Amino acid sequence: KGRSGREPIQLPLDACYGAKCGRCNRLGCCRLGYAIHVLRLLKARKITKESPDDNSRGFVIPKERCQQMENMKSEITTVLFDFDGTLMNTNDLILDSWRHIYRVLEDKDINEAEIIRTFGEPLIRTMEKAFPNTPVEECVDIYRSYHRDSFGDRISLFPGIKEMLGDLKALGYKMAVVTSRAALTTQQAMERYEIQEYFDVVVTCDDTDKHKPDPEPVLIALAQLKSGPEESIMIGDSMYDILCAKNAGVQSVLVGWAVAVTEEEKTGPDKPDYFVQTAQDIVRLLKRM
Repeated sequence: KGRSGREPIQLPLDACYGAKCGRCNRLGCCRLGYAIHVLRLLKARKITKESPDDNSRGFVIPKERCQQMENMKSEITTVLFDFDGTLMNTNDLILDSWRHIYRVLEDKDINEAEIIRTFGEPLIRTMEKAFPNTPVEECVDIYRSYHRDSFGDRISLFPGIKEMLGDLKALGYKMAVVTSRAALTTQQAMERYEIQEYFDVVVTCDDTDKHKPDPEPVLIALAQLKSGPEESIMIGDSMYDILCAKNAGVQSVLVGWAVAVTEEEKTGPDKPDYFVQTAQDIVRLLKRM
């Protein structure tokens, strides 16, 4: 109890992702869906629990308070990047690796559109769905053996990426890679194209128990960087990246060279906060924020 004699406020951590915007009725719209803001508002008695007839989850932020908080956005200090399809063009190699495993296991070609829709999903999860009658370890070994043999010569940085990373580093941003790729090939690619020097932290699927779109990969990166969600932004090419960012209370950016996001997703309820067409647009966006 505090000096006022009131019972202390208890807020389960998962409720922190349920803050609702009073202006647009969206969860996490104003980056209020994490603990520190919700607790402060609760203690100030400027946020109230939803009414019993409101079936939505979380807390309701009064419209005027929501607008005040929207105008108090923190300066961005931290930039998180997805790897495949965002920094590095691995699209053709990934598709060819899937063609290889389908020929080996089922003697047929792939449905390319269906595979593209899985871009950004952890490989093991995709394998379990694609080949339910084959041990997942066998599937991953077939896929990765082909992938490793072709990896070095079949990938490249997207245009302008290295220059953009250099500009952001010079401007003093903290940067991290947050990827569903395994650590070994992530490190190999970063060293081959000499971009490892730009990143303070690298979080791969080997570092997490839960994967995108769960917020855990982003939250691990932020903890290592000693950054808060309110000062961070995530750059990605798939809805797995966008949802991972949103679930962690981080702003999101979709790159214009993404191939796995539909037009409906770009404008739907989980749409990214920002779009960029070129790598240099990322620098321009951050300078305006």
